[in-house]
Amino acid sequence: MPANVRKPLAALCVLALPLTACGGNTAASDEKVVTVYSADGLKGEKGDGWYDRIFKDFQKETGIKVEYVEGGSGEMVQRTTREKVNPQADVLVTLPPFIQQADTKGLLQKYTPKGADQVGGADKATNGTWTAVVNNYFGFVHNTKKVKRAPATWEDLLDGDYKNKLQYSTPGVAGDGTAVLIKAMHDFGGEKPAMDYLARLQKNNVGPAASTGKLAPKVDKGELLVANGDVQMNYAQSKSMPNLGIWFPARSSGKPTTFALPYAAGLVTKAPHTANGKKLLDYMLSRTAQNQVSEVGGGFTARKDIKATDSNATALSKLMEGVEIFQPDWNDIQKNLPSYIDAWKSATGS
Repeated sequence: MPANVRKPLAALCVLALPLTACGGNTAASDEKVVTVYSADGLKGEKGDGWYDRIFKDFQKETGIKVEYVEGGSGEMVQRTTREKVNPQADVLVTLPPFIQQADTKGLLQKYTPKGADQVGGADKATNGTWTAVVNNYFGFVHNTKKVKRAPATWEDLLDGDYKNKLQYSTPGVAGDGTAVLIKAMHDFGGEKPAMDYLARLQKNNVGPAASTGKLAPKVDKGELLVANGDVQMNYAQSKSMPNLGIWFPARSSGKPTTFALPYAAGLVTKAPHTANGKKLLDYMLSRTAQNQVSEVGGGFTARKDIKATDSNATALSKLMEGVEIFQPDWNDIQKNLPSYIDAWKSATGS
């Protein structure tokens, strides 16, 4: 659902949660329930993703059922904001800079999950309100059947062959869509040259997309030739989408680049089931769950003390070879994101 579309809380509950989650003597008030609002990517297309596995195992171990609501990163933060006076979620999982945005809005309470001491300093809040649970990197996908050789540069995407065959998710709504702006500003050396490029790219762009996860199936089918995404989600999708290839744009004279885009989780302020939320966060960072990040979810463990050796981990390591990783200034991005989004809308006429 686009971020600017607002619906009454009751209607939202009907759409996204079982009717028992909306009040009274219901599942939402039952102590054996925990509600997660999350960016898409960790739940499998066929019920075989990391979330599917750990939620099932978590319920088996604790008796606590996980109610799950999915959407774009910005959308999930906006929904949690609308519900601030009457919180419905217990745990919020979203990508930067939206996890920082949620923190500045007072949506997250301090809680340090067990195992968070093994998470790198750049991947958790200094004030203890959130921590990465799955590491990840920004990327693009292409259709390997119709585009035998992956595009190498941003400039390649301006080719007429990509007209109405290219799409990226909406900045400000989707985390991966916002990542397009961040990487373009890095690669082109600033806001203005990045916006100038995206204005030129717009002639090939199909249009807005609230969810990045829905673009990969279109690429696999050939409806699109190129779309944005992220390594974890797209690698997991490629298991059932044989025509999906991951690549990282470079400038015409440089190396391909990317940056860490972790799934970060925090406990919602005044969560209706705070104790259950803490238990789920503990489980997400447990050695058991973290050992399944690459094996099941196709992602990168958030813990420094776990060295994955499964076939997925090996393939992911190979995929990242030769790619230059830079570190965004998330505080600056979070602070200036509204102006960046306005500049993008102005440049692209969106």
